[in-house]
Amino acid sequence: MQIKIGFSSERDITLPIHYNNIIQAFIYNNIDDKLAEFLHNRGYISNSRSFKLFTFSRILNRGKKESNKFNFGKRIDFIVSSPLDDFSKSIANFMLQRNDLYLGQNNIKTEQIQIFNSVIDKDEITVDTLSSIVAYSTLLKSDGSKYTCYFTPRETDFNRIITENLVKKYNALNNTSLSLDSSIELIPIGQSRQNIIYYKNIIIKGASGKFLIKGDRRLLQMGLDAGFGSKNSQGFGCVKII
Repeated sequence: MQIKIGFSSERDITLPIHYNNIIQAFIYNNIDDKLAEFLHNRGYISNSRSFKLFTFSRILNRGKKESNKFNFGKRIDFIVSSPLDDFSKSIANFMLQRNDLYLGQNNIKTEQIQIFNSVIDKDEITVDTLSSIVAYSTLLKSDGSKYTCYFTPRETDFNRIITENLVKKYNALNNTSLSLDSSIELIPIGQSRQNIIYYKNIIIKGASGKFLIKGDRRLLQMGLDAGFGSKNSQGFGCVKII
């Protein structure tokens, strides 16, 4: 389920250029306390991996760059997405019931909520990214130290990592042991772009653009709802069907 939320403010809404952690904190602060604690501290487990099972888009409005910040004016919209009914109901209720909300230092109020509950009924979809899709592996250098290798959609490992991640998320949510012989395939439509985002001073690289995505519809549904790729709860992998 995807929820598009529109906010307004009496003053211009300004945020740092790299604002993912601010939206993430806003989400945790505006859902049920027990749910927020569960997702933040534990999440859903598959093969010792924890998944929060939500994602969110970048701010959909164009901001004006002012020094090291974006000025979005007095209105912003972004999308929050999750396969969890409790999560979706909780954030929608909080948005409707609270008069004073704070996104960073910005005092905002909810103007509009739209709910999209798209059901995937075929084995391919065409999407546009609302936040970058991240695929990475942690590797070892010759001296034994670790480094993060990010992959682009043109590299074979990109689809492998996306597939493995979706299977683990599906199993974590449904308490199953699904495994697939065939992989999810993301085919760029036109030129995909590499984006570099700082999350709490950590560099994260992701791909954005339009993609034809083929594969098992259960995993396509999981990707649409929970996000494709890694680091979804940090604001990556959110897409819309086109």
